[in-house]
Amino acid sequence: MTAPPSPLEPDVLVIGAGPAGSACARLLAQSGRRVWVVDQHPMGRDKTCGDGLIPDAHHALARLGLLDAVMARAEPVAHVGCIGPRGGRIDVPGSLAVLPRRELDELLLRAAIDAGAHFEQARFEAPIEEDGRVVGARLKRGDELVDVRAPWVVLATGAVPKALQAAGMCERHTPSGVALRGYIKAPSMVGRIKALEVVWHQAVRPGYGWIFPAPDGCFNIGVGVTDSHRDLQGKGKKKDVNLRAIFDAFVAAYKPAQQLLAEGQWVGELKGAPLRCTLTGARWTRPGLLVTGEAAGSTYSFTGEGIGKALETGMLAADALLAAFDDDTAARARYEAALTALKPKFDLYERANRVNAYPWLADLLIWRAKKSPRLLKRMSGVLNETSNPGNLVSLKGLARLFTE
Repeated sequence: MTAPPSPLEPDVLVIGAGPAGSACARLLAQSGRRVWVVDQHPMGRDKTCGDGLIPDAHHALARLGLLDAVMARAEPVAHVGCIGPRGGRIDVPGSLAVLPRRELDELLLRAAIDAGAHFEQARFEAPIEEDGRVVGARLKRGDELVDVRAPWVVLATGAVPKALQAAGMCERHTPSGVALRGYIKAPSMVGRIKALEVVWHQAVRPGYGWIFPAPDGCFNIGVGVTDSHRDLQGKGKKKDVNLRAIFDAFVAAYKPAQQLLAEGQWVGELKGAPLRCTLTGARWTRPGLLVTGEAAGSTYSFTGEGIGKALETGMLAADALLAAFDDDTAARARYEAALTALKPKFDLYERANRVNAYPWLADLLIWRAKKSPRLLKRMSGVLNETSNPGNLVSLKGLARLFTE
C-alpha cells in the first residue's frame, strides 16, 4: 500500500461526487476543513435522473450559494403538469427548472473544489477500521490500492448498494424503485411542452411517465416505478416490472410523447437506474462514518424526486460534523436526529404513492382541482413542501374533495 503524495490527509473523506457528496464537501471546505471528494467516475459523469429541480432543490442551492449559477444554465419551468388517465390536466405552479445531471453534478463538484476540496478519481473498496471505528478508506486508483486515513468518512455513493455493503451499512440490497430515461433533441417541440409533465395512465401502472423540457431544445423523457420490489425481511424481490415495456406503453398512450419521438432525435440511449427511497434501506451512521444522499434513501417515493433531498441530507451531514467534529457520539446523534426529523415527510410521500397503483385517483384530484382553487393551492403546497401529500389521497382527504 502506498499513500497519495498530495495533498495532506483529509479531515473528511467524502465518497461520491453527486449532489449529496459535493454539497457536504462544499460546506465543510468553506469552514476550513480539509476535504477529499472521491468518485470512481471522472468529473462530468452522467447520472440517470429526471433532472427536475423542484423548490427544495432551489432552497438547498441557495444555501450553497449556487442557485444563480445553476439557473443561468438550467431551463426555467413555471408548472408541473399533472395528466390523468382520461387526459385531464392541471398545471401546478412552482419554482422549477431542469438541468441535466451531467452539468449539474459537474457544477456542484467544481463549487466544492473552488471552496478548497480536493477531488480524487478512485473507487471505494472498504473502510479502514480500528477499535470498532472507521478511520479512513481503502481506495482503488487505477491498478493501485491506496489507504487514505481520515477522522470521518461520508458515504454518498447513490442507489447502488455495493459501497454500503462493503461498509457494513446496507439493510436492504434491492432498490425501492427503478427508472428509465433518455434525451431527445426536438427544437420543434419547444414551447409546446413547457411544464414538467407527469403522466398517470393504466398502461404504465404501477408507474408513471414524464417529459421535462431541458436546455438547448432537448427533452428528458422517461418512466419510473417507485415500488418495484417487495421487501421480504430486507431482501427485496423484484415485481413483474419491464421498464422498456412501460416506456413503450407510455409513448403509445400519450400523444405528446409520440410527437416528441416522431419530430426529434435521440441524444444517446435510454438508461435505467435504481432508486432508494423513504430514508430506509441503510444504517445512517456508525463510529467514524455517516451515510447521506440516495445511499441513505433520500429520494421521495411517489414522485421519484431526489436532487433536493440529496443536497439537503449532504448539508445536514456537514452541519453535524461542523458542530461536533471531535465528538463522535454527538456528531452522529445530531445527524441521526436531523434525518429522523425529515422522515415523516418521506412517509407521507410513501402514502401518496397509491396514486401510482391506482391512477384513477389522479383523475379525481385533477377533476376537483380544476373546480377548487383551494385544492390547487394544496397541490402547490405539496410541491413546495408546505402541504401533506399523503392527505390528498387519504380517505379523509378524498372526502374533502367533494366539499372544497
